[in-house]
Amino acid sequence: MSRRVHVAAAVIRDASGCVLLARRPLDKHQGGLWEFPGGKVEAGESVEQALARELDEELGIRVTRARPLIQISHDYPDKQVLLDVWLVEAFEGQPHGAEGQPLVWVAPHALSDYEVPQANTPIVRAAQLPDRYLITPERLAENELLRGVERAIEAGITLVQLRLPDVDEATYRRLAGLVMERCDDRATLMLKGPLAWASDFPRAGWHLTAAQLDQLPKGVRPLPSDRLLGASCHDATELAHAVALDVDFVTLSPVCQTETHPHASAIGWAQAAEWVRHLDRPAYLLGGLGPGDLMRAWHSGAQGVAAIRQLWPAEPSLRSPVDH
Repeated sequence: MSRRVHVAAAVIRDASGCVLLARRPLDKHQGGLWEFPGGKVEAGESVEQALARELDEELGIRVTRARPLIQISHDYPDKQVLLDVWLVEAFEGQPHGAEGQPLVWVAPHALSDYEVPQANTPIVRAAQLPDRYLITPERLAENELLRGVERAIEAGITLVQLRLPDVDEATYRRLAGLVMERCDDRATLMLKGPLAWASDFPRAGWHLTAAQLDQLPKGVRPLPSDRLLGASCHDATELAHAVALDVDFVTLSPVCQTETHPHASAIGWAQAAEWVRHLDRPAYLLGGLGPGDLMRAWHSGAQGVAAIRQLWPAEPSLRSPVDH
């Protein structure tokens, strides 16, 4: 096998949230397909330096704010690549095809409509997913649950898992319908439970438990590609099972000790980063983490953080303001 080509690539967002794609020249590897701009990391360059140089040369822009998004290793029949993908959140200049390549700005949900090289497929999903994944707390009254979901969405949460392990099937299914109404087109709802329920909730994604991962046949994705599929993982074996099922993302836990699972052995940041960097798909780190850990999660190769209490909005004070 030839030496793996190290490539710096960029998911570039404009002020409206659209993402920039460029079409590869017909005479190049994977010619004619759409790609995320970037290029080869030269000897002696850091990924950041290579990205800045390539985007200046290809698009005529200067990066002013960027962070790691995902790292992907992929083997084509004729080429092996390592993609270091960064999210470019701010830049100076007007992007244009300096090398004559066509460009297009695409809404994140429409990225799946564009044919990209196979190695870019996980990048599409990473570009579509947020950096925070809210998991609902247990043992809430119904009105508390629904109010909390509404407040979380208003605060910017766009990915919600309805986790209610202590309720019966009928209650879960009823609450799933009510939470789906709150999410509407503003957030994606991930449900948990038997996959037989999935057809009853066609607008929801599904989050598999580790037990479900172990029971499902390898190599057979249990949901169509237009349904978001996640999985709970706790070690390298479960991560491998998730990849074999072609899930769109995983949660990896517990990274740190938690009050809710005090006897579970923490993975630790170093081991989590090692596993995530070889995963080739988005991962949310979970367990004792919150928004304050986002930067460390990004630089560990993760999509972001998943959390219950640290992402759940507090009830507003019911006390009346003091009269003056």
